[in-house]
Amino acid sequence: MSNYSATSPSVAEILDRLTVEGELYESLPDGSVRCFACGHRCLIRPGRRGICQVRFNENGKLRVPWGYVAALQSDPVEKKPFFHVLPGSNALTFGMLGCDYHCPYCQNWFTSQALRDPASDGAVQLIRRITPQQMVALARETGASLVVSSYNEPLITSEWAVSIFKEAKKAGLLCAYVSNGNNTPEVMDYLRPYLDAYKIDLKCMNDRNYRKLGGTLQNTLDGIRRAFEAGLWVEVVTLIVPGFNDSNEELWEAARFLAGLSPNIPWHVTAFHKDYKMTDPENTDARTLLRAAEIGREAGLRYVYAGNLPGQVGEYEDTFCPRCNFRLIRRFGFVIREYHITAQGTCPKCGEHIPGLWPSQPEKVRLHGHGMPIPLW
Repeated sequence: MSNYSATSPSVAEILDRLTVEGELYESLPDGSVRCFACGHRCLIRPGRRGICQVRFNENGKLRVPWGYVAALQSDPVEKKPFFHVLPGSNALTFGMLGCDYHCPYCQNWFTSQALRDPASDGAVQLIRRITPQQMVALARETGASLVVSSYNEPLITSEWAVSIFKEAKKAGLLCAYVSNGNNTPEVMDYLRPYLDAYKIDLKCMNDRNYRKLGGTLQNTLDGIRRAFEAGLWVEVVTLIVPGFNDSNEELWEAARFLAGLSPNIPWHVTAFHKDYKMTDPENTDARTLLRAAEIGREAGLRYVYAGNLPGQVGEYEDTFCPRCNFRLIRRFGFVIREYHITAQGTCPKCGEHIPGLWPSQPEKVRLHGHGMPIPLW
């Protein structure tokens, strides 16, 4: 474990005040604590911090983030991406600061790496105090149907997420995580009463490359299986990075793993674009995405989607009935153009059950919506 280094003291000082005693840990006789929030299972000695740098040991008690957001938007649920969760609806999406990984291509690095990267010093200006009740009130004001923890790694702020989800559930909202999947049995048991859907990044199928990002492949595979077996609705995303994870062999391995777990798990293969510290590979082209998507289908996955290149990937933006091939949902980017799944979650042509969390009033699905996030601050 490590102390803060090369960061703005103001960020650390402010975040240390915005904490409460955590629930996902055990105390040890020597004053150390064992954290269960993520797969690193950090042993944190007094005065020290976990790998995430936002969970720390203060006098034998684990302090964890609480009472603020660093990002808050009303987003199309398709942006998460969830394609089988209330299509056409808004998701109130919130995030804090910190991550247990350090991916060099992170698109949310300004929040996730704020305590590691001096370039994120301005992240302190993003911090806003808020209560769970205020969060749910904002969800209602923006017409959101679900509340999602994203932008940084939600596992490391699970106590805060659960406090919000408890209020969201009372208001009849669905709750979801957008996560790297580096979870533990303890955190999944903690989240399960309040969580409905879980999007997981399967970053590659090479353990050496996974370790370069700050994780391990097996922890992620176990995390996907754990979320699926917990009964959550699971969708998986693989960002296709040229030269990193785009070989046919590796794509086949990913697709076969998911299909072996369930052919009904949606797999999103999305296009890398140069960001943060990774500026060497070229941006992923449509041909590569189509190749990955075709591998997914050949491996037996029934719902494969290609993302980040709207209008360039043909039918892989849409949802089809796996039985009769009727086009159930037509999309362009984050926008729903056609929606035909019944209130019972079936194909209107052949009656095939389509797995997902579908609207009970399909006639009210928003078509041709704005498809863009609305920042709340």
